[in-house]
Order: sequence, then C-alpha cells, then structure tokens
Amino acid sequence: MRTEAAQRLELIFSLLDANGNGVIDSGDFDLMTDRVVKAAAASDDGAKAAIRAAFGRYWTTLATELDANGDGVVTLEEFLPFVLDPDRFGPVVTEFAKALSALGDPDKDGLIERPLFVSLMTAIGFDEANIHATFDALGPDTDDRITVATYAANIEAYYAPDMAGIPGDQLVSTAV
Repeated sequence: MRTEAAQRLELIFSLLDANGNGVIDSGDFDLMTDRVVKAAAASDDGAKAAIRAAFGRYWTTLATELDANGDGVVTLEEFLPFVLDPDRFGPVVTEFAKALSALGDPDKDGLIERPLFVSLMTAIGFDEANIHATFDALGPDTDDRITVATYAANIEAYYAPDMAGIPGDQLVSTAV
C-alpha cells in the first residue's frame, strides 16, 4: 500500500466521522448522506435514491465486514486495510463512484460543472482550496466542466492502494 493511499483514506475516515467522535457508525453515514443530497438539490429523485443506496451499502458493508464485536462502530485501524482491498471493497467503491458522479450531472449531459462539484465535495467535508485544485487536476474543458466518467474513474482511483500522483491526492495536500 502506498503512503498516498493511506493518507487519502485517513482523510476519508475523518470526513465519514461526521459527528467527530473518532469512529464511524450508521449515524455518521446518515449525516453525510443528508448533506450530499441537500447539495444536489437540482438532481432528480433517482440520482438522490442512488446516492442514498450507495452510502447505505458503504455503511452496511463496513458494519458487516468489520464490526465483529457488534458495537456498531468502525475504527480507523479496522477501516484502512479493508477499504484499501479492491477485491473486498471494490464493488462498493464502484457503486459509490457511479452514484456520486451521476448526482453531479442533474441535466444528464455527461458533464459536471465546477460549482456543483465544489458543492458536493464541500458537503462531504473536503477543504474548498483542495477541491478546486482537484477539479483543475481533472482537466476541465474550456467551459470549466469535467465528464461524469472522469469523476467516477477518479473516485475509484482515490481508493486504489497502489495509486499515487492522482488528482485526488490534491484533496489531502493541506488537509492532513
């Protein structure tokens, strides 16, 4: 596992810990889901349902795979090795990537404009300067848009244990 991957996932863990108590639980996922759906007010009900389902599967998978003692929480030590295992967690990441990127395209033209990207990523909890740096690294077109496919692929790359030098590394640059 690359250091960059661990740093990316440590940041994700801290953001998923929406109530800041040092562990993640179902309530954290409820808070995160509500913030992301609220940021995507223009998206249709299908896209909102898909992101709710993706967040739900994310939590259910963590709880099922990692909460062996049944206390309803997942620690960072439990989270990192599991989430960085593409064979075990890859399908969850793919579903999440598709749902989040589709949520960023309410007009279904295959493009995500910077303002909505920033809103979604801010709702997740990323630092705004890092969000803009990431968007720039994703190579927006002259109208300041990225493709849905680019966003989805880069969400998946964010969770890859062997990736470094990816646009998502910009999200960590000043946050950790």
